Amino acid sequence: MLIAGFPAGPWGTNCYVAATAAGSECVVIDPGKDSAAGVAEVVREHRLKPVAVLVTHGHVDHMWCVAPVAGTYDATAWIHPRDRHLLTDPMAGMSPETSRMLLGGGYEWAEPDDVRELADHQVLELAGLQFLVDHTPGHTEGSVTFRAPYDAADVSEVMFSGDLLFAGSIGRTDLPGGDHATMLRSLTEKVLPLADDIVVLPGHGEQTSIGRERATNPFLRDLLEDGDAGRVTRGL
Repeated sequence: MLIAGFPAGPWGTNCYVAATAAGSECVVIDPGKDSAAGVAEVVREHRLKPVAVLVTHGHVDHMWCVAPVAGTYDATAWIHPRDRHLLTDPMAGMSPETSRMLLGGGYEWAEPDDVRELADHQVLELAGLQFLVDHTPGHTEGSVTFRAPYDAADVSEVMFSGDLLFAGSIGRTDLPGGDHATMLRSLTEKVLPLADDIVVLPGHGEQTSIGRERATNPFLRDLLEDGDAGRVTRGL
C-alpha cells in the first residue's frame, strides 16, 4: 500500500493520498487549504489517478480543496450526512476567530458534482483499497475515521483519524457541532477496542499508533482508568 501525506495550509492539516501502488488509481483524504498543488505533485510523482476524495469531517481546514480536487480528477467526494452542509456553508462550523480571518476574502463554496454520503460501519471499495467507516462524532456531528488493512508484519491496519485522535491528544469540542461527552464516547467505543499495532494517521501532527496512545495519551488513559473502576464497581 502506498501512502503519501503532507501538511498543507495555515492550519498544517495533513492531506493523504493512498493507493495500492504507483501507477494505479488512488484516494485523497482531507484535501484542506493549499493542498491541491501537493495532491497534484504526489499524483504526478507516482503516476496516480484520483477516483475518490474522503472527508473525515466538514471543517474548512479539512475540506477547503475538496471541490477543486474532485473536479480536477472527476472524482467522487464522500462525507457523512451530518457534516454535508459544511461543504457549502463552512462558516457554520468555524470558530469566531477563523470566521473573522476569512470574512471579506470573497470565498465561494460549492459541492463537488458527485457527492455520496457515508454511514457507520460502511465498507468502501475504492481504487483497489478497502476502507471501513466508523462514525465518531464529538469533534463535529459527522466526524468519521477510515481504517484500511495494511499488509505488514507489524501493522494490521492504518487509521485516518481526522481530528478524533492525535499523538498525545484528542480533537477539540468547543466549535459548533462539538460535544465533549460525545467525543469521549466515540473514543471509548471506536478507539479503545482497536489493536495496538494499528498506525494512526491524524489530521494534524505526527503519526502514532493505537498502542502508543493507549499507553501515553492522557485522555485515553483516563478513559481506561474510568472503565476499570466501573468494572470493579459493577462487580461488587
